Amino acid sequence: MSLQNDVMAAMKTAMKEKDQVALEALRAVKSAILLAQTSSAGNEELTEEEEIKILQKLVKQRKDSAAIYLEQDRKDLALPEIDQAEVISQFLPEALSDEEIEKVVVMTIEETGAEGMKDMGKVMGIVSKQLAGQADGKTISTIVKAKLQ
Repeated sequence: MSLQNDVMAAMKTAMKEKDQVALEALRAVKSAILLAQTSSAGNEELTEEEEIKILQKLVKQRKDSAAIYLEQDRKDLALPEIDQAEVISQFLPEALSDEEIEKVVVMTIEETGAEGMKDMGKVMGIVSKQLAGQADGKTISTIVKAKLQ
């Protein structure tokens, strides 16, 4: 429940600083956490992995919305979305570089003996689990495809 405590502390700071963008983003995080807790059996605490998935989902939603707004030439709507994504991202583990992801992918391919695209699912599953919260699925997928071809 450390994430929930961190979010609450950040919300208090955002309220004191009257930072509406951060406050809106943090309220969304708090809401998503509470929703996940109540939808599971009882009010159980979420695992760190579940918390990371929630945060990643929220960041992805913000980035996707911002991309759509930018396509429609609506910077006024895109900028708050980008700012909110940055606020939420501060609670995620530090992202790995492409080179670091590539090392994990190569190591996994060697360990599993994967050959060709038919083994992509197996490699993706292992790598995604290993790098949960440190790399997005799209980046992992691109690297795995390149290595298995």
